[in-house]
Amino acid sequence: MTRLFVGIELPDDVKATLLRLETGIPGARWQTSDQLHLTVRFVGDVDGPTAEDVASALDTIEEPGFEIEITGIGVFGPLKRAHTLWAGIRDNPALVHFQEKVESALVRTGLKPETRKYHPHITLARLGNPSKSRLQDFLQAHDGLRVPPFPVDHFTLFSSFLTNKGSIYTVEETYPLAG
Repeated sequence: MTRLFVGIELPDDVKATLLRLETGIPGARWQTSDQLHLTVRFVGDVDGPTAEDVASALDTIEEPGFEIEITGIGVFGPLKRAHTLWAGIRDNPALVHFQEKVESALVRTGLKPETRKYHPHITLARLGNPSKSRLQDFLQAHDGLRVPPFPVDHFTLFSSFLTNKGSIYTVEETYPLAG
């Protein structure tokens, strides 16, 4: 079985900006440069033939490139039990349309549709049991996060291997966007 997801890789300068934020929350498991990405669709564990079908389906997507702008910061879960710290993505109809195209292609392979609403974000850290006050201070200090827009000219099929120190991502295939 192979654990897969479709994502958008970040330029090195964007990663560097996000990596500079990684301080001030004791116990946070910060993402490394290799782990920073924007997930478009989590696929999950699939067998070899299904992985091949996924790769082939993604190869049929013909969409124009677009830009992404990182803006704001937040958490998943209530503040006292937050489990994920993330950087947000400015509302982007082109990204949402692209995500819908990916979803449609994957469902045609026989995968079950994603039931959760798409919430584009970049995971910055996994949180165990953060200090509510330290987390609140961090969120307030970085609430105005803005990273200049960057072009997206391709997307990537990644495999993911879980370890006790976090996930290891491997590029399985890269797909160009038009224009």
